[in-house]
Amino acid sequence: MRDFIFLHHDDAAGGDGLDWDPYLSRLREAGVFQGGSSIGQGCCVKKSGDAPEPTAHISGFIRITAATLADARELLQGNPVYEAGGTVEIRELPKG
Repeated sequence: MRDFIFLHHDDAAGGDGLDWDPYLSRLREAGVFQGGSSIGQGCCVKKSGDAPEPTAHISGFIRITAATLADARELLQGNPVYEAGGTVEIRELPKG
Protein backbone atom coordinates (compact mmCIF):
# COMPACT_ATOMS: atom_id res chain seq x y z
CA MET A 1 0.00 0.00 0.00
CA ARG A 2 1.07 3.56 -0.69
CA ASP A 3 0.44 6.70 1.34
CA PHE A 4 -1.47 9.58 -0.20
CA ILE A 5 -2.57 12.97 1.02
CA PHE A 6 -5.73 14.78 0.00
CA LEU A 7 -5.13 18.54 0.08
CA HIS A 8 -8.47 20.30 0.43
CA HIS A 9 -8.90 23.70 -1.19
CA ASP A 10 -11.24 26.28 0.28
CA ASP A 11 -13.46 26.56 -2.82
CA ALA A 12 -16.29 24.20 -1.77
CA ALA A 13 -19.83 25.45 -1.44
CA GLY A 14 -20.78 25.39 2.24
CA GLY A 15 -17.23 26.02 3.47
CA ASP A 16 -17.03 25.50 7.24
CA GLY A 17 -20.49 23.93 7.40
CA LEU A 18 -19.45 20.66 5.72
CA ASP A 19 -20.30 17.44 7.58
CA TRP A 20 -17.12 15.36 7.86
CA ASP A 21 -18.26 12.64 10.30
CA PRO A 22 -19.85 10.19 7.83
CA TYR A 23 -16.91 10.39 5.42
CA LEU A 24 -14.21 10.02 8.05
CA SER A 25 -16.10 7.13 9.65
CA ARG A 26 -16.23 5.36 6.29
CA LEU A 27 -12.47 5.81 5.78
CA ARG A 28 -11.78 4.51 9.30
CA GLU A 29 -14.02 1.48 8.78
CA ALA A 30 -12.18 0.71 5.53
CA GLY A 31 -8.87 0.87 7.40
CA VAL A 32 -7.37 3.50 5.09
CA PHE A 33 -7.54 6.62 7.28
CA GLN A 34 -4.12 7.73 8.55
CA GLY A 35 -5.00 11.16 9.94
CA GLY A 36 -5.92 14.65 8.90
CA SER A 37 -6.69 18.14 10.08
CA SER A 38 -7.80 21.57 9.08
CA ILE A 39 -4.91 23.94 8.38
CA GLY A 40 -4.67 27.39 9.94
CA GLN A 41 -2.71 30.48 9.01
CA GLY A 42 1.06 30.24 8.75
CA CYS A 43 4.09 31.59 6.94
CA CYS A 44 6.89 30.53 4.60
CA VAL A 45 10.47 31.04 5.74
CA LYS A 46 13.90 30.79 4.13
CA LYS A 47 17.32 31.01 5.72
CA SER A 48 18.20 33.88 3.38
CA GLY A 49 16.21 35.91 0.90
CA ASP A 50 12.52 36.51 0.56
CA ALA A 51 10.18 33.55 0.95
CA PRO A 52 6.95 33.26 -1.04
CA GLU A 53 3.57 33.71 0.59
CA PRO A 54 1.97 30.52 1.93
CA THR A 55 -0.58 28.83 -0.29
CA ALA A 56 -3.72 30.47 1.03
CA HIS A 57 -6.37 28.28 -0.62
CA ILE A 58 -5.41 24.98 1.10
CA SER A 59 -7.64 24.58 4.14
CA GLY A 60 -6.96 21.02 5.32
CA PHE A 61 -5.72 17.54 4.56
CA ILE A 62 -6.46 13.85 4.98
CA ARG A 63 -3.82 11.14 4.81
CA ILE A 64 -4.92 7.76 3.49
CA THR A 65 -3.46 4.50 2.23
CA ALA A 66 -4.33 3.03 -1.16
CA ALA A 67 -2.75 0.65 -3.65
CA THR A 68 -2.67 3.16 -6.54
CA LEU A 69 -3.48 6.75 -7.37
CA ALA A 70 -6.65 5.52 -9.07
CA ASP A 71 -7.68 3.72 -5.86
CA ALA A 72 -6.98 6.88 -3.85
CA ARG A 73 -9.17 8.85 -6.24
CA GLU A 74 -12.02 6.38 -5.68
CA LEU A 75 -11.83 7.19 -1.95
CA LEU A 76 -12.99 10.74 -2.71
CA GLN A 77 -16.57 9.50 -3.02
CA GLY A 78 -18.40 11.14 -0.11
CA ASN A 79 -15.59 13.62 0.63
CA PRO A 80 -17.45 16.82 1.64
CA VAL A 81 -15.16 19.19 -0.28
CA TYR A 82 -15.27 17.04 -3.43
CA GLU A 83 -19.03 16.46 -3.23
CA ALA A 84 -19.65 20.21 -2.74
CA GLY A 85 -17.80 20.97 -5.99
CA GLY A 86 -14.53 21.97 -4.34
CA THR A 87 -11.00 21.03 -5.34
CA VAL A 88 -9.02 18.20 -3.76
CA GLU A 89 -5.39 17.63 -4.76
CA ILE A 90 -4.20 14.05 -4.42
CA ARG A 91 -0.47 13.64 -3.83
CA GLU A 92 1.49 10.45 -3.22
CA LEU A 93 3.80 10.63 -0.23
CA PRO A 94 7.28 9.18 -0.63
CA LYS A 95 8.26 6.08 1.28
CA GLY A 96 10.61 7.06 4.02
